[in-house]
Amino acid sequence: MSAPQYIPGHGLLTGRTAVITAAAGAGIGGATARKFLEEGARVTLGDAHARRLGETEQTLADAFGAERVTSLPCDVTDETQVQALFAHAEQAHGGLDIVVNNAGLGGTAELTEMTDAQWSTVLDVTLNGTFRCTRAALRSLRAAGRGGVVVNNASVVGWRAQGGQAHYAAAKAGVMALTRCAAVEAAAYGVRVNAVAPSLAMHPHLVKVTSAELLDELTRKEAFGRYAEPWEVANVIVFLASGYSSYMTGEVVPVSSQHA
Repeated sequence: MSAPQYIPGHGLLTGRTAVITAAAGAGIGGATARKFLEEGARVTLGDAHARRLGETEQTLADAFGAERVTSLPCDVTDETQVQALFAHAEQAHGGLDIVVNNAGLGGTAELTEMTDAQWSTVLDVTLNGTFRCTRAALRSLRAAGRGGVVVNNASVVGWRAQGGQAHYAAAKAGVMALTRCAAVEAAAYGVRVNAVAPSLAMHPHLVKVTSAELLDELTRKEAFGRYAEPWEVANVIVFLASGYSSYMTGEVVPVSSQHA
């Protein structure tokens, strides 16, 4: 089954300001940045890859206006850089309404062969990085006192076992638990915290780090017989960031036909 027609923006985020991590490139973060701009938001992009981040900012600024797009290199494993990203966003756009924690790192290794460094690196980017950015987001949104939204990027492997993915699965299950706990705490000051859990969203980086055999196997398992386009996941993130999900918090929304 072929991908559906791309859906244009409907102004769902008009006047809102957002921070999106790991937003440089052709994956979910980049697609979310474009979707947010199409929906009327102003965005601050963060990514550890400075050159690619600059190119992404320029492309989006050309399409949507330089006043609506800004960026700052940010490695989410570094608390100083995380704080700098949020300070930059508030200064550039006069406040903050939405944070999308998209940064994550995968890899494949059998548990018996996995090194401490492999385990720790994946956990530090994927789980600890989401923690650092969620903490920064909640501090900022609580201080502003006008509500807001955090959307985390989890994964179906947080529910579903998959060989060679113990570190990534543990990290994404942690993101789900972090989302639920943060939602309980943040509700007191009107902030919602939810997550998406994609299964297979294709982008060039995934092709580089995943075997063709595994990608074919995962694709065959999907009900539609195809992978998701990154913008299809971004559409669900837009929904969670918008007023259409105003009574949802602490939820993990699968973007997949086979999450369990």
